[in-house]
Amino acid sequence: MVEQQQDLSEFRKESMKFDSMYFSLIRKGLITEDEKLTIQGIELLKFIESKERKKIVKHKASVQEFEDWWKAFPGTDTFTHKGKSFRGSRTLRQAKDDCKVKFNKILLEGEYTSEQLIKALEYDVLQKKEMSVIQNTNKLTYMQNSLTYLNQRSYEAFIELIEQGIEIKESQKPTGTTDI
Repeated sequence: MVEQQQDLSEFRKESMKFDSMYFSLIRKGLITEDEKLTIQGIELLKFIESKERKKIVKHKASVQEFEDWWKAFPGTDTFTHKGKSFRGSRTLRQAKDDCKVKFNKILLEGEYTSEQLIKALEYDVLQKKEMSVIQNTNKLTYMQNSLTYLNQRSYEAFIELIEQGIEIKESQKPTGTTDI
């Protein structure tokens, strides 16, 4: 039914058993909350429809993929870019274990790859740093913490920009006054 994109809300209203199965499928990572099949869900359907009886291979996100994303996420909003230093006041990397779970869940949905998530993050950070230099104010202060960034899917807009081929034009020199 999910594969055929049927509306499940009526079935869920009519049957508590169906509603319970629906939430089990979400909890087990076979469908998403917006009723789309995950990679695991697709693999399970292929297995059920196949006449061959092979083992189902569970996809696991690499620990290295998350660690690469985690290292790319700025630790704090304090930074130096193009010789200009900006002082921050807060940490940005928070709740590593929760971030790892969310990151892996995003990958299992199958819509985005770890490379896309890392490139989107790098794009976002570079854009904030460039604007900080241009406007002489710390724009990284407005960056969400790591868990909120993943939960609110803030990376999606940047993935879209990257796919459209829109690049950040790096300024050659800082503009504005020079601090002595």
